[in-house]
Amino acid sequence: MKNSKLILVLSLCLIVCQIARAQEETKKVLFIGNSYTAVNDLPNMVQQVAASVGDRIDYQSNTPGGCTFQQHCGNQSMTLIRQGNWDVVVLQEQSQLPSFPQGQVEQECFPYAEQLINAVYEANPNGEAMLYMTWGRENGDRDNAQDFPVLGTYEGMDSMLYERYMYMARTYDASVCPVGRVWRYLRTNHQDIQLYNGDGSHPSVAGTYAAACAFYTMIFHRSPLQITYFPQIEERQARVIREAVQTVVFDTLSFWLRQQQDTTHTDTTQTDTTHTDTTHTDTTTLGIHWPLNGDTETLIRVYPNPATSYTAIQTSGTAKLSDATLCDTKGRRIRHHRIDGTKTSLPLEGLPAGIYTLTVRTDKGIRSIPLVKQ
Repeated sequence: MKNSKLILVLSLCLIVCQIARAQEETKKVLFIGNSYTAVNDLPNMVQQVAASVGDRIDYQSNTPGGCTFQQHCGNQSMTLIRQGNWDVVVLQEQSQLPSFPQGQVEQECFPYAEQLINAVYEANPNGEAMLYMTWGRENGDRDNAQDFPVLGTYEGMDSMLYERYMYMARTYDASVCPVGRVWRYLRTNHQDIQLYNGDGSHPSVAGTYAAACAFYTMIFHRSPLQITYFPQIEERQARVIREAVQTVVFDTLSFWLRQQQDTTHTDTTQTDTTHTDTTHTDTTTLGIHWPLNGDTETLIRVYPNPATSYTAIQTSGTAKLSDATLCDTKGRRIRHHRIDGTKTSLPLEGLPAGIYTLTVRTDKGIRSIPLVKQ
C-alpha cells in the first residue's frame, strides 16, 4: 500500500515537472554591441532574470569596447547573424554616435544599422531585430557639446538618442528596447537610485538590472513584475526598477515592437508619460514629451525635433499655452510666438541650421527645450 502511494506521488511530481517544462519558453538571443552591453554582463543578467520567471535564454554575444554598427558590419557579428536560428538579435550602437549632428549620423550610423537589420531578416526570417536604446551621459557629452551644444546636458543628449533610435526602428523595421526611457523615468522619479558607475557613462549594477528587466519584457512580452531575481542591490530598489519597466515598457509594449510584428499585447489606451504619443508612428512626427518644470503631471510635446520648416508644440492635461520664445546659443531672442490654446505650430523657415533653445510658457509653468533646426 505504501509503495502504491509512493508511486502515485512520484507520478504526480513527474506530471507537474512535464507541465512546467512545457510552459517554459526558450529564446535564442544574439547580443551585438560594445561595453554598454558587456559591463556587468548584461546578457547573463537577462538570462538570470528570465530563469527566475521560468523562461530560458540561450545567448551568444559580440561586444568589443567602443564598437560601432559600421565595425560590426565587418567583424564576427555578421558571421554570427548569418548563422541563423536566432529569435532575437539585439543591436547596440556606440553610445555617443546616434546623438551627433544629423549629417554625421546619416553617414556613419543609419546605413550600417540598415545593413545589420537587413542581415538579421535575411538569415532569420522568423527572427526579430531589436535596437538597444541607450541613455545620455550623467552630465551630458561636454566634449562634443562644443560643436553640437544640445549634447551639453543629460536631457539634450538623451533626447537625441531617443529620436535617432526611434527613427531607425521605424525606418528599418526593428523593435526597440527603450532602456534609455527607463533610465529617464528613474532619474526623474527615483533620484536615489544610482544608475551610472563612477565614469558617469557606463551602467552601475542597478543600471544594468534596469536594462535586463526591460529586455526580458521586450523579448518575452511579459510583465517584469513577476521577476524574482535581482543582483547585489537593495530589494526595494529592485522592486522600484521593475515597476518602472512595467510603466515605461510593458504598459505600452506595442509601441516599442516592430510595426510588422504580431503581438497579443496591443493595448495602447493607457496613458504614457515617457515617450511620443503612441498614435503617431510616422518618423516625421517623432518628438519628445518633456515634464513641465514644477509640474511633472503636465507634459510639453515638441515635434518634429530635429525639425526643418516648422515644429509643433502641444501640452497634455489642462495646461494652456501662452507663448513660445526661440533663442540662439548666445541667448539672443530669434522668434517670439503668442499662443492661446493647447497646441500650435512654430514656423522655422529662413532660420539657419543649428541648435536653439525653445522656451514654452504655460499657465502652470515654464519649460526650456533644446530644438534642432536642420
